[in-house]
Amino acid sequence: MRARASCFGAGTIVNAIATGNGVAFGLALRASATAETKPEAFGVRVDGANGVDSALALSAARHVLRQSGIRIGLAISVDSEIPMSRGLKSSSAVANAIVLASARALGAKLKPLEMIRIGVDAALDAGVTLTGAYDDACASFFGGIVLTDNRYRKILGRDRFPDDLVAVVQVPARMIPKAILKGIDFASIRPRVEAAFRLAQRGDYFRALEANSAAYASLLGVDEAPAVRARQAGAIAAGISGTGPAIIALAKPAHVETIRRAMEESGSDVRIVPLNTVESRVVVA
Repeated sequence: MRARASCFGAGTIVNAIATGNGVAFGLALRASATAETKPEAFGVRVDGANGVDSALALSAARHVLRQSGIRIGLAISVDSEIPMSRGLKSSSAVANAIVLASARALGAKLKPLEMIRIGVDAALDAGVTLTGAYDDACASFFGGIVLTDNRYRKILGRDRFPDDLVAVVQVPARMIPKAILKGIDFASIRPRVEAAFRLAQRGDYFRALEANSAAYASLLGVDEAPAVRARQAGAIAAGISGTGPAIIALAKPAHVETIRRAMEESGSDVRIVPLNTVESRVVVA
């Protein structure tokens, strides 16, 4: 049996690292995975493109195999257009896509939240997340806005932005791997991040995004100047995504080109990205 699944990246409204509570929203940047069953002796093999983390891919596929209880091999191929280690949730999207494709190829009847849990476990095992990134995984899988308690893996709320918004995303060349964040003490910004989360709970997502960005930027060494320029150019809200260094500006279409030019910098790529509001999909071949 062969199955192919696509999941999407996400952006940050409130980063969960400091408090355990997070808010994320879907971005239409795609990660796709194909899973094909093989004889058991084949084991699990991964063919990844665009720098996909092989440890994460192997971990995700093996978690699904263990959950299914089936003794069989899996061939996994992965392709992703999501820049890695920039805060755009590439790991969540890749893990979700592999779990979804593998489950369908194996005939394992797993519910969406079960698949998300497996992907989170795989990401933790592979060391590509500090908290499990349950908020990112849910936004990647379901689309729209998702508020979560990452400690208890609980969805606290779901919502969506107005339909006429798009994201302008500045993607710097440099990466911020999760391994270099392990020595940072996030306790100092906890009150500010808690305040940002309360804003999000009230539906004030734009102020929450900017409050979160201001709290994390200096601690992470991410320059907020592109976000400031984006706001001056007409963005409704702008700030760092995840642990950066990517900056996301939310805007109406009439302002997108002006904002894109304002965010341009040497060594960075600026992309216009639609928001994602649809659930992940799978095709059986």
